Amino acid sequence: MTRSHRFAFKARRATLVASTLALCGQGLGFALLAGTASAANFPITEQQRNTANKVAQDGVALSELAPNAPDSHTVKSGDTLWGISKIFLKSPWRWPELWGMNIDQIRNPHLIYPGQILYLDKSNGRARLRVGQAVGTPGSTVKLKPRVRSSGADDGAIAAIPFNLIEPFLNEAVIFPANELESAPRIVAAREGRVLIGRGDTAYVRGDLGTQRDFRIFREPRPLRDPSTKEILGYEATYVGSAEYVRPGETRTADGKPEVVPATFTVTSIRQEAGVGDRLSPVPPNEFSSYAPHAPQGAMAGQIVSVYGEALQAGQNQIVSLNRGTRDGIERGHVLALWRDGVSVIDPTDPSKPTIKLPDERHGNLFVFRVFDRMSYALILTVKEPVKSGDRFTQP
Repeated sequence: MTRSHRFAFKARRATLVASTLALCGQGLGFALLAGTASAANFPITEQQRNTANKVAQDGVALSELAPNAPDSHTVKSGDTLWGISKIFLKSPWRWPELWGMNIDQIRNPHLIYPGQILYLDKSNGRARLRVGQAVGTPGSTVKLKPRVRSSGADDGAIAAIPFNLIEPFLNEAVIFPANELESAPRIVAAREGRVLIGRGDTAYVRGDLGTQRDFRIFREPRPLRDPSTKEILGYEATYVGSAEYVRPGETRTADGKPEVVPATFTVTSIRQEAGVGDRLSPVPPNEFSSYAPHAPQGAMAGQIVSVYGEALQAGQNQIVSLNRGTRDGIERGHVLALWRDGVSVIDPTDPSKPTIKLPDERHGNLFVFRVFDRMSYALILTVKEPVKSGDRFTQP
């Protein structure tokens, strides 16, 4: 297990978690939303709207259900809509394109809570999903109708995806477009000549701080290169911790000579001990916005650039960087397919023993949660084989 996966995850949930269950025109689906009220303007295409209106009336064919889809499922603490969707769907990544019977209410979708019962209504060759409160109680099911319900961090509504897996990386995993940390404020000393600086310790900093008061501490960045072209796409720096401004530095005159006094900071959190030479970068606004799993609208192809942290290979629930970003059409919430290249083998049935290449095989799914101009970060949702730099991804 890498250092990045020994992080002590601190629960910082958004104040409103929104989600809804519905049926998709090409398969039973869930509107998977997790975010704040500020994430209201998620785009809806005309095709999605048309599909939503049709499915809201018709349901979907039984052939679109997962082979072992149950008749009901009781929502449990720890469930996610992604996990539940795998129970009912052949393709759990599929964006549902509608929110119940009233698509105009997508900004205030239904919340799903532990203890609720999800019923699979199969009649007349079609399937519909309903929600109720108690298994076996006649007349207890109701059609899903969007509504809003504000909830605090401890309200208990289930999330769209395992949010705790990506939350620590929203501020900690950063790709800088250029090596801007080279000129960023830097730690120049610690109190009492210490070499290593821990939580609660004082750090002295020089550099242009602007008006910012909360900073992240990073170690020397490394260039991230495209696996094929070898072009530098960005710079990833090791996250060290965070620091808070205490008092400003100054330049004063002592004995007729200029004297530089650095600014004073307190280290407020730590992932690894900080040290002289580490760089400071302002803490950005929280990105608790809409995380709605959906497929790219068009063709998409790219490669894994690196595994976040120190590992060379990654497995399920680990983070990888991709060589595609906003300029390539990547969006937060995109679900992508992972592919394993077919290996070359000798055909023993042919007398000439030629070398043949086996077909490429799809073996996992990625969920994009943070996007930069030329790169992005994704969570490995499912995978059969270890993932490494150079592996391919496409639209699902």
